Amino acid sequence: MDQFAAMRAFVKVVETGGFSEASRQLDLAVSSVTRQVNSLEEMLNTQLLNRSTRSITLTPQGRQYYEKAVRILQDVEEANACVMEGSDVPRGLLKVSMPVAFGRLHVAPILRDFLAQYPEVKLELRLSDGLANLVEDELDMVIRIGNLDRSGATLIVRKLASHTRLVCGSPDYFKQYGKPTHPNDLVDRNCLLFAYSTGGAVWRFQQDVQMYEVKVNGSLTANNSEVLRQLCLDGAGLILMPTWLVGEDIRAGRLQAVLTDFQVHPQVEMDMGIYALYLPNRRYSLRVKTFIDFLVKRFGNPPYWEETAI
Repeated sequence: MDQFAAMRAFVKVVETGGFSEASRQLDLAVSSVTRQVNSLEEMLNTQLLNRSTRSITLTPQGRQYYEKAVRILQDVEEANACVMEGSDVPRGLLKVSMPVAFGRLHVAPILRDFLAQYPEVKLELRLSDGLANLVEDELDMVIRIGNLDRSGATLIVRKLASHTRLVCGSPDYFKQYGKPTHPNDLVDRNCLLFAYSTGGAVWRFQQDVQMYEVKVNGSLTANNSEVLRQLCLDGAGLILMPTWLVGEDIRAGRLQAVLTDFQVHPQVEMDMGIYALYLPNRRYSLRVKTFIDFLVKRFGNPPYWEETAI
């Protein structure tokens, strides 16, 4: 038995959730992958996987072995690359998914610098506001804002930047309707709403220890933040949007932030942060680490977009 091949097969089965998908990604027959995993269990004299007709899950021993195996395989991969290529310079294809607006506004403008600094790296970007799946979509990493649903997978998470939201409106809107001075004033305003997959149209605020939950209503709901921003610029209503989207508009006077004495509740899902997520077998990937380090440095702490907005 080729132990490294069996280890790779086992790790791929865990990551993909099944033998069929693992065999497809490994370009092997299902019977071959099954035989390798069975041989690995026989060699270890331990059951690594619980198998049923509907799912495959790790046993306690299997989870422990999986965590060690991904590290070993990544170490081997990095060591081979280092020796074969003669350097520790990041190289190869890096596949990354991120939200559309954030990617367009804050990642795309700095990619030329990254590629110039690391010419051996090739980037494949996938911009989508849906939740990309690292395994099914064969991605190296994803950027997510707030939502850290890991779908049962063991993921590595690194924070890229803070995520702050503000209530905003256009000068024309406030000239016509006046500025709200308390969260409860929002009940009577036209609040343009983002179409969250879960939760209702409730905006939550905090001032000192006092919490406020306001059920807001509006004439429009959209699943694209840039559409809401444009309507707000046009004076159609108020929005609750992140500083990375509206910071420059506030600095330029196109939008005005209100209720700044109140903090958008930090425990709300969308106010947790901006994160990079990747699988354990990418923990030691020089491409992933280098790209994350680059983003963290360029975004800054606090991120540059908050300095223009707050």
